[in-house]
Amino acid sequence: MAATRTAPAIGRTAGRGRARSFEQANRRLRWMMLTPALAFVGLMIIFPLVFTLNLAFTDAFGAVNAGKDYVGLRNFGDALTDGRRFWPAVQRTVLFTIGAVAIETVLGLALAMLMRRPFRGIRWVRTVLIIPLLTTPVAVGILWLLILDPTNGIANHLLTSVGIPPQEFLGSVSQSLPLLMLIDVWQWTPMMTLLLLAGLSTLPEEPEEAAHVDGAGVWQRFRYVILPMLLPTLLTALVLRAIDALKTFDILYATKGPGGGSSFEVETLNVYAYGLTFDYQEYGLASAVLVLFTLAIVGVVAVLRRRTGRKSA
Repeated sequence: MAATRTAPAIGRTAGRGRARSFEQANRRLRWMMLTPALAFVGLMIIFPLVFTLNLAFTDAFGAVNAGKDYVGLRNFGDALTDGRRFWPAVQRTVLFTIGAVAIETVLGLALAMLMRRPFRGIRWVRTVLIIPLLTTPVAVGILWLLILDPTNGIANHLLTSVGIPPQEFLGSVSQSLPLLMLIDVWQWTPMMTLLLLAGLSTLPEEPEEAAHVDGAGVWQRFRYVILPMLLPTLLTALVLRAIDALKTFDILYATKGPGGGSSFEVETLNVYAYGLTFDYQEYGLASAVLVLFTLAIVGVVAVLRRRTGRKSA
């Protein structure tokens, strides 16, 4: 009897052992398949970072592979004490990012709320909405450069037809940065709309219906019901877009050229570092600027992620 009673237990133990062995083999196989890709991606990330960090401590000039000496923190000091180009570039980067992302978030949320409920022609609206996302930033810059051309652009023709005097647009020192922010808004608001629309589609309808039954108005339902539930998605979209806006380069360079214009009017940190590298060949100083910029982005991401975690909790 004892033998017959213990046989099932022995079978179950053997079965668990085989399942455990299969799981371990499966885990090893996954790591074997992933290791080459992870190693390649890691190498492609780590090598440029280490190479740039090494150049930041040298006086590399003229050619990357030319003779160079280590100068310690001198490049970082030169960058941080440069009140003529570095700090104005920092201010423009911050202004461009905050202004563009704020407008994109508000417009994206408004469009997402409008498209939350199905209506006739919504497929066409969504198709038209994603067109700016399918265009490369350089092409967008050239397109708007033609539209805003002071002499032959359609924008001035439209303004003069309603009695408004022609504008210099991107040829103006004061108008260039705000206009480029609006161009960025035109291209990237659809992305915010799609992200927030996806978040809205996952929200339960019962809380909003209960608030409606209790007599809450449209604004009250949005403010006290929808927005708190959407907040994690909203903050995630905000973080992703802010990081991307901080790195904007293509559209600025395509419209204003080297230096961000004759008076550096749209020169952000990316444009400034590009000019130091390819126009002046000051590789050491350019690397120091890029390291500082990277640290700033990491700091912004850390702060935003911490705030996102607190709001989600």
